[in-house]
Amino acid sequence: MASENFIDYVKIYCQSGKGGPGASSFRREKFVPKGGPDGGDGGRGGHIILRGNAQLWTMLHLKYQKHMIADDGAKGLGKLCSGRQGEDKIIEVPLGTVAKDFETGEQLAEINEDGQEFILLEGGKGGWGNNHFKTSTSQAPTYAQPGLPSLESWVVLELKLLADVGLVGFPNAGKSTLISTVSNARPEIADYPFTTLVPNLGIVGYKGGKSFVMADIPGIIEGASEGKGLGLRFLRHIERNSILLFMVPADSQDISKDYKILLSELEKYNPELLTKNRMLAITKCDLLDEELQKMLEKDLKKKLKGEESIPTIFISAASNSNIDKLKDAIMKLLEKK
Repeated sequence: MASENFIDYVKIYCQSGKGGPGASSFRREKFVPKGGPDGGDGGRGGHIILRGNAQLWTMLHLKYQKHMIADDGAKGLGKLCSGRQGEDKIIEVPLGTVAKDFETGEQLAEINEDGQEFILLEGGKGGWGNNHFKTSTSQAPTYAQPGLPSLESWVVLELKLLADVGLVGFPNAGKSTLISTVSNARPEIADYPFTTLVPNLGIVGYKGGKSFVMADIPGIIEGASEGKGLGLRFLRHIERNSILLFMVPADSQDISKDYKILLSELEKYNPELLTKNRMLAITKCDLLDEELQKMLEKDLKKKLKGEESIPTIFISAASNSNIDKLKDAIMKLLEKK
């Protein structure tokens, strides 16, 4: 999907509907000259509702629709007839959407399931008709309640992609090449930084009809957690991944250093990310001969002391080297989780 079509952040104005006023009415029928009060209640104002839609993966449809206003409730009628309820305003969002109050930053809702609904703003309650106010000493009250006012708020909607495996690496680490090799995703691939400007999702087929979802996250650079490069814009997408697959190319000057920089940026952004399952893939291993690969493996084991529990694998998407082995390791972690 083109970068201009991938929208993962919108700010919208929401206003629920006002409650309809109750009616002040009296029963008027032939031979009933002094019928009692029969004013009906006003209708409830419409809610502002978020609803998950599994067919969406971007908020492009909300980009130019910045005002979400629900209908007001109708006025109550005579003969104890209630007013019509205001129509709710449904905002359909992709799975993984988080709603926050713009003023306070408070998280209001998190939508992770298809069809899941959350009322962002409740419509105003309709007012009572004068029928509710008759007493033994006041048989003909003329008073009827007004409906409750609407609620309004600016709300921020942020999308955090839901995926089993998130690819984490510097620009040109081979993330796009890998996801295009193992799935049906077709991201733009070129030999220059920040080719990938939007996250790409791909479904990776596995043995026995199994599959998992892989997300290609745009490249991180040192300082991404402080807003450099594209980091802050896309780091939040990593939060929803079950496994983080770190990718460092074999031609890196210092593989362990690059891995630790990536790890540090994630920790600065959100320390909880370090509790996720992690794997390290050394990409472009077709550039290495067998002897050099063994030397690198030995050097990595020494430098990543204390990180031995992290599976490390040398792969090449270009030559399809160890790709099946990588998928086996990922599926093993997913099933264990």
